[in-house]
Amino acid sequence: MRVSIRDIAAQCAAGERLTMVTAYDYTSARLIDETSIPMILVGDSLGMVMQGRDSTLPVTLDDIVYHTKMVVRGAQRPLVVADLPFLTYTTPQDALRSAGRLMAEGGAQSVKLEGGAAQAATIRTLVDAGIPVMAHLGFTPQSVHQIGLKVQGKDVARARQLIEEARAVQEAGAWAVVLELIPAPLAAQITRLLSIPTIGIGAGVECSGEVQVWHDILGLYEEVQARHTKRYATLGRDVVAALQAYDAEVRDRTFPTTANSARLDPQVLGEALAAAGVNFPEP
Repeated sequence: MRVSIRDIAAQCAAGERLTMVTAYDYTSARLIDETSIPMILVGDSLGMVMQGRDSTLPVTLDDIVYHTKMVVRGAQRPLVVADLPFLTYTTPQDALRSAGRLMAEGGAQSVKLEGGAAQAATIRTLVDAGIPVMAHLGFTPQSVHQIGLKVQGKDVARARQLIEEARAVQEAGAWAVVLELIPAPLAAQITRLLSIPTIGIGAGVECSGEVQVWHDILGLYEEVQARHTKRYATLGRDVVAALQAYDAEVRDRTFPTTANSARLDPQVLGEALAAAGVNFPEP
């Protein structure tokens, strides 16, 4: 049975930390399904780790719908949250159309959008239409050109703003909020203030839970290793080594072996060649 938002709330109320990881395809979703991780985010981070772009901004709604479909097929148990991409929720009605596609076509159980008080009306519109919303505060990648790639909330004015925005998204009906690149003490106080779960990334251990990118956890995406990430494996190097071994065995004819190949009765082969008029010279 798939994890529900109510299940997540109960887990949080019981004092259990929440785990969330990104996924973008069927295979990774299948593997996550074998773990106890309760939530998957189909993030617009796919623009960088799947499409090779330098930001999330070029990712389209069609992209997220496509990848969400694959993840939902692969993960039968975790709650699947899908990102609303850049410029797909500039008005509440735009957001309703976009989120509707992620839910109806993609099969997501919730959507995520970036922004605080300015998105309150949009959050209310979605929630009133029956679409669960996860909010996202702090460093918001879709605003990278405005706010820069840096920790948010290190001065009084910005810290106060983040506190007020956290209140605003909760009051608007968000069921959870991502806190990204926020100083740990501030994130801890926001978590204490709210009655909804906070999901941290670069926001310390006192958030209700944590979200990390699949490729970072597994050591697949080596171009950048941010301070707030941790590699639990080095699969990128393992994959390269495996591919090199495969290439070497193909070149030196040690793969495939007879064990990897289908057999044929020599008499059947001879008769087939004769019937086809094929007559190779004896070696």
